[in-house]
Amino acid sequence: MARHVEAAARWSGAAGGVRPDQDIPVPSDSFKTERRAARTVEVMAPTFSAIGLAVADMAASLSFYRRLGLPFPAGAEDEPHVEVTVSGGIRLMWDTHASIRSFDPDYEPGPPSGGWAFRCADAGEVEKLHADLVAAGYPSVQEPWDAPWGQRYAQVRDPDDNVVDLFAQLTSPQ
Repeated sequence: MARHVEAAARWSGAAGGVRPDQDIPVPSDSFKTERRAARTVEVMAPTFSAIGLAVADMAASLSFYRRLGLPFPAGAEDEPHVEVTVSGGIRLMWDTHASIRSFDPDYEPGPPSGGWAFRCADAGEVEKLHADLVAAGYPSVQEPWDAPWGQRYAQVRDPDDNVVDLFAQLTSPQ
């Protein structure tokens, strides 16, 4: 330790590091200040923030989801990436296949393997929304029915073949 301090004294103006002419570490000016407790870095737990869809045709996808009440800005259909924040602060994100290939050249879309569920105000809204979507050309997966878990339920397919659930509570949750 004394050797290091002597070396530091001989090399005035040292900002820390190793003296060019010797393999002796030179302390920085921080050795002149009082020692503080070591800093710790808290590890942040991951926080769920967003869900994404890969889409073939942004305009077609946004047209479908606008019918479900999602507010996209005008011109969003011309973008390669679009986001909307829904209640609870969760972001829903759309990326075109071309956009994904821009950072992952080997990307190939797979078969749909998930979907989103939209809560409706009541059973009548499930019926109306399902009928409106089917009339607009979106395929029905399941006509509205009373599900055994106490909800009016229906399913349709979006333009990328994802199943989208429409539901409303029929009974008060216990």
